[in-house]
Amino acid sequence: MTVVWAGTYCATLLADLGAEVIRLESIKRLPPITRGYIPFPPKEAIEGLPAFVAAMPGREPGKRPWNRYPLFNAHGRNKLGITVDLTQPSGMDIFERLVAVSDAFVENNVTETMDKLGISYEMMRKINPRIIMLRMPAYGNSGAYRDHRSLGVHMEGVIGHTILRGYEDMDQSSSTNVFAADAAGGAQGAFAMLAALHFRKRTGKGQLIELAQAENMIAYTGRFFMDYSMNERNSSTIGNRHTSAIQGCYPCAGDDRWVNITLFDTADWNAFCGAIGSPEWTRDERFKTHSSRYENQRTLDALISEWTRQRGHYEVMHQLQAAGVAAGPIMDQRDAFADPHLQERGIFEEVYHEDVGGSHLYVGAPYKMSDMPIKIRRGPVRLGEDNEYVYKQVLGVSDEEYAELERMGHIGMDFPSDEE
Repeated sequence: MTVVWAGTYCATLLADLGAEVIRLESIKRLPPITRGYIPFPPKEAIEGLPAFVAAMPGREPGKRPWNRYPLFNAHGRNKLGITVDLTQPSGMDIFERLVAVSDAFVENNVTETMDKLGISYEMMRKINPRIIMLRMPAYGNSGAYRDHRSLGVHMEGVIGHTILRGYEDMDQSSSTNVFAADAAGGAQGAFAMLAALHFRKRTGKGQLIELAQAENMIAYTGRFFMDYSMNERNSSTIGNRHTSAIQGCYPCAGDDRWVNITLFDTADWNAFCGAIGSPEWTRDERFKTHSSRYENQRTLDALISEWTRQRGHYEVMHQLQAAGVAAGPIMDQRDAFADPHLQERGIFEEVYHEDVGGSHLYVGAPYKMSDMPIKIRRGPVRLGEDNEYVYKQVLGVSDEEYAELERMGHIGMDFPSDEE
């Protein structure tokens, strides 16, 4: 029972590995952002939204817009989906019947949301002593922030990551829409679940896992906390710089084309100079040692940029990589889809999805296994797509009871329109 990204991505990773993951949703309420902002957005609203949210085919909402949002479909693969209204007693009965036949439950809602529904580990354990419950709140299920609503942008601000992201002249009011805390929480949640399943296999015991996403993200910024505690230094935005290497993002030939280059030491510098033909400026006294090059990095950036501007971003990468220098092009989406390395690795898989009008390329699992091939077995799950299978085959609901649950507003594939 997950929203937005972190918990949903955790469940995706488990589904990739073969788990039968059943996603619980309600046709009475659309959670913010998860399947869009509103059930039936006007076309003009979609055209004004950023691409990562609303780059649905043709920017057309279609009959069921909630099944077309890329933000959800990017991690909606390999899952089953049912609808149930947990605000009704009959809905909680369905939930308890699911708990009885399940190995685990994953949620990343605000703590008080679960409290209001009466869903807790204690309640679930009475039904199924072997159940594993993974809770992924922003700040934990205890403490002063337990009920605070938070998305990735808020969690990263609380732990100080926002201060570290951005160019040198940016302050904390500027940030991007890519939040590492969500992806990190999803990956760590899947790992914790696998560890708990292994523990249960050995002991027969289920357990409660509490993964506070903000706390999880602190591990990714450890060196900055260490720098403060040991040296009393507060870090700030450094753009594309490195704390000890010569590093930058340099303009290349073409419209908005760039390349990243990193020179860790003098050996890298010498290899770089040889790769570009050792022009006269590479012998400048200001660039004689690694420390002097670091101190004069702005001047060096301008000279490197003069060289990169004359070449394509892939050309620069191949030329420098051939000399052993770390360099890579900044790809846009078209570059990534066409990249020969990613193509050969099979990063993108073509998947059919009825509500997006055919087959599209999706990013698959982030790892490969020699004895257990991991593929996208089915496309992004549509709202309520597997109601009949889960209710009738997993839970043993009769045709008559199914029809009654449908009449009560539990079962469906559509949100009500304004006219209903």
